[in-house]
Amino acid sequence: MRTDTGQIISLADYRPTDFVLERVDLTFDLHPTETKVEARLIFHRREGTDPKAPLVLDGDELVLSGLLIDQDEVPADRYEASPDSLTIRGLPESNPFELTITTVINPEANTQLMGLYRTGGVYCTQCEAEGFRRITYFPDRPDVLAPYTVNIIADKAANPLLLSNGNFLGGAGYGEGRHFAAWFDPHPKPSYLFALVAGDLGVVEDTFTTISGREVALKIYVEHGKEQRATYAMDALKRSMAWDEERFGREYDLDIFMIVAVSDFNMGAMENKGLNVFNDKYVLADPDTATDADYANIERIIAHEYFHNWTGNRITCRDWFQLCLKEGLTVYRDHEFSADQRSRPVTRIAEVRHLKSEQFPEDSGPLAHPVRPTTYREINNFYTTTVYEKGSEVTSMVATLLGRELFKKGMDLYFDRHDGQAVTIEDFVRCFEDVSHRDLTQFSLWYHQAGTPLVTASGDYDAAAKTFTLALEQMQPATPGQTAKKPLHIPLRLALIDESGAAIVPTSVTGAELTDDVLHLTEKAQTVVFHGIPSRPVLSLNRSFSTPINLQFNQSARDLALIARYETDHFARWQALIDLGLPNLLQAARDARQGNAVTCDTAFIDALLAAASDDSLEPAFRAQALALPSEADIGRELGGDNDPDAIHTARQAILKLVAETGKDIFTALYESMQTSGPFSPDAASAGRRALRNTALTYLSLLDDTPARAKAAYDSANNMTDLSAALTILAHRFPETAETAAALEHFRNRFSENALVVDKWFAIQAGIPGPGALGRIRQLMDMPLFKRTNPNRMRAVLGTFVFANPTGFGRADGAGYSLLADEILDIDQRNPQLAARILTSMRSWRLLEPVRADHARSALLRIERAGNLSTDVRDIVERILKE
Repeated sequence: MRTDTGQIISLADYRPTDFVLERVDLTFDLHPTETKVEARLIFHRREGTDPKAPLVLDGDELVLSGLLIDQDEVPADRYEASPDSLTIRGLPESNPFELTITTVINPEANTQLMGLYRTGGVYCTQCEAEGFRRITYFPDRPDVLAPYTVNIIADKAANPLLLSNGNFLGGAGYGEGRHFAAWFDPHPKPSYLFALVAGDLGVVEDTFTTISGREVALKIYVEHGKEQRATYAMDALKRSMAWDEERFGREYDLDIFMIVAVSDFNMGAMENKGLNVFNDKYVLADPDTATDADYANIERIIAHEYFHNWTGNRITCRDWFQLCLKEGLTVYRDHEFSADQRSRPVTRIAEVRHLKSEQFPEDSGPLAHPVRPTTYREINNFYTTTVYEKGSEVTSMVATLLGRELFKKGMDLYFDRHDGQAVTIEDFVRCFEDVSHRDLTQFSLWYHQAGTPLVTASGDYDAAAKTFTLALEQMQPATPGQTAKKPLHIPLRLALIDESGAAIVPTSVTGAELTDDVLHLTEKAQTVVFHGIPSRPVLSLNRSFSTPINLQFNQSARDLALIARYETDHFARWQALIDLGLPNLLQAARDARQGNAVTCDTAFIDALLAAASDDSLEPAFRAQALALPSEADIGRELGGDNDPDAIHTARQAILKLVAETGKDIFTALYESMQTSGPFSPDAASAGRRALRNTALTYLSLLDDTPARAKAAYDSANNMTDLSAALTILAHRFPETAETAAALEHFRNRFSENALVVDKWFAIQAGIPGPGALGRIRQLMDMPLFKRTNPNRMRAVLGTFVFANPTGFGRADGAGYSLLADEILDIDQRNPQLAARILTSMRSWRLLEPVRADHARSALLRIERAGNLSTDVRDIVERILKE
């Protein structure tokens, strides 16, 4: 484990390597505790390099056991080897030269799950971002690209499968009881995309015929007995391949595409060229064990990793500062895929909910950083929602600015111009400038400035002049390391509608560029005049969330209700309902803090229930509308001095008021939204289940007993309904015999299914209230709890700290103290997991003073502990920094 303070890496210091890597030949002789790795690397000096320059290679906890140059042993006085680096001097003057490095590593002991590790009898790799250096000494950076040949030798009985990137060259026996397999990847790739998997797994097989007529073998490897649960993943893969050909013209480029599902994995999945490795929760699904959300996530993440074949693999990052170039761009592509496969407005609502709940707090707190950072200490800590989700939003804004046709031309140029290269954000943006002849310099500030912009808006209608004047102003908040900000180019989709909901089209617009329905805000302040407006318009601004901003626009409840009823952009309708409800929730939180009665404006409840009962709206949309802002959302909007108990009390009171007013509506929805016939994970069926379970949640607030929820649990014939009913029982009626019986039944029924047991743990970890801490300790003492499994740790500790504000944020600080204990423990095994869970404390300064003081004490205890990993030290110091 790396425990140094961490060298600060700066974008400004980038320079190419002195030596160019031409080819990589790897041989793995697999053994659980003593795997021998031989790396034969062909290098030549880059033109202009000093002939005496040493070759410096990266390592991480490595021990060198052999070093040859052109097959001759290197004298000890010509190299220096440490666990973290290998420096070789006196290199041959001839070009090229061959370097052979031998290391011996222990996959069984690799609890960090980075590099080559062994889990459940299966050898597996995770090399992004800097895991390859845990396998062999190497120039482990993304701009070092080369073709790879891989030979794998292993015990045949224990490891009948020997897989790596690229196309299979062949295999045969290798002495008594052993065998080997050889793979070749002809596409030059960086080391972070290297993959190796060996073990005994079942397989689901299919084929896909590309647009040019090539047949590609498709294989998904899972634990034996779980093959049937991988059929949906296979279907999602084939749909992804077809969609990428149709939408982006991208055809797959190898003879085989493989996915391997493993249970111990730090990430969701990894896009290794031709051999994707997945956390099994994003592969395995059937109606008895997976919810509709699980199916949607599998579909999205399968697509995301496949789309990386072009946006990340064929074209990769020059350096890790350009991480959004592959991740943000590919998230944009998977968002578009999901929108086309499902409901575009509902998908967009879910995306924005996630953005606001995860990325907005990151952007406004101590961990804020630009989409493209300029410095980092530990790159693992920059796999953030800013890079992924805000990076996607920036790509989406490019499409909004240019329009679909020009955006497609820009992407085509990007693929043609940079195939096989490691590139930068500037390379990407230049492609769109070249096809559109538009200067995107100001727009590119979105990549370089951290923070969520605040846009204030006000409107005034002049009936005599038939004009509507819109005043806009943008403000860029200060963030760590960035105090002075420049105005951004903000594309705002808008619509003007009249009292009947009909669109109003102005005869002309002055004061800003208007392209179709996109208004371009480019100055700090702009006044825009719409001419030819026959009646007072209602303005719908930032439709479809065209720009990731905070919008301050004080519209009347009447105007918001009109938007919620008539807007043709259904995202805008949902946003209007949120804008109606949020002031009520904020005031309720303040009232609850003061011990006052909680009230709610009837206009909001009426608008919400009107949407709930509107059969012209798809059920999934209505379910999203009824899901009020979360407690975390309310805390973020309050902006400080937050009391989690008061926020919880307030939100529950508002929910109950809605339930009381809409009891008949919710009863009718619960009865009418049942799905008949066999379970199907399609979007329409999932939407009906979502609306039905939302109605059940509201009705449970009116129930004095758990009878209705228990009946729903007993009658459920799929995991979506079963887990929804169990959640209601556990969260609404935690101490009843019915809930205890349901929890025991659920655990016993699914005790052999790790992913469903994770759900069982997570449901209980999310139960609010003062009893949560004791419950967490009990859960973590159970034999079913496995500290070494990231999924299990996220299900319990992750749910507690990220999704249980009242349980975690106790006034006595015991929740924060528990987190400190656990972070220090996890860090010794898996620093990456520890650092990510620690980010739950990023908003501690928004707490009321007593809780904030307890949170600070817990963070200081972590910071002052000895032997911290670089990952955790980086996060805790940034969170504490004034």
